[in-house]
Amino acid sequence: MHRALPKLAALSVLTAGAVLFSGGAAYAADTEVDEPETFTSMFTAMATPDMVIGTNGQPAPGQPGATGTFNYRINSDEDVICYDLTLSGVTGEYMSPARTATHIHEAAEGAAGPPRLAFPNPAGDGDTRTSSGCLQGPFTTGVMANGQDTGTGFTVKEIEENPAAFFGDTHTAEYSAGAVRGQLMAVPMGGVETGGGATAGATATGDVAPAALGVGALVAAAAAGAVAHRRRGTSS
Repeated sequence: MHRALPKLAALSVLTAGAVLFSGGAAYAADTEVDEPETFTSMFTAMATPDMVIGTNGQPAPGQPGATGTFNYRINSDEDVICYDLTLSGVTGEYMSPARTATHIHEAAEGAAGPPRLAFPNPAGDGDTRTSSGCLQGPFTTGVMANGQDTGTGFTVKEIEENPAAFFGDTHTAEYSAGAVRGQLMAVPMGGVETGGGATAGATATGDVAPAALGVGALVAAAAAGAVAHRRRGTSS
């Protein structure tokens, strides 16, 4: 398993060579891949401004009225994570010491922690911004701590093993600690609780057990299935 960085190193992520990137900046992305045929697990994070925590471990409220719905589907056998991200009410330029401003960090609710995955920033006109695709490890974030990138050695299986230890967020110039943040929670697939590969072989459009889901997770599951279906219909 990936070894967690020491707390001080995890929080001291700015190095002399770090560069702040805004919305339109180019970056060297992790490997972008086609959506796999199957997934081993699925997760969602309902992100809100009141969940944001600063690097000092204290609340640092994000953008008032903003929300985020972060849906993730994982194939841990292939170290692939597919993402469908929607931001509402997040305005202004993105900015972060990482190579993008939209991440999955490793930290429990109410705590700060380093980014492990960096995703393309949601884009769009008006009040809503979206981003979707699939990335495959090895992963990088562009943030250095203890002499290595905070994505070094990380695999998506670690999310399956303990989703509550991770959160999704996005950062802007005005809300540098985070405009919105939400802890990851597993979404059941095929009527079987996800996590730890319990649903290996489940398809992206597999049946979801409605009784096991809250309203937010039901919406997330439906969105993930719809996007997966659209991708299969449009893949070249």
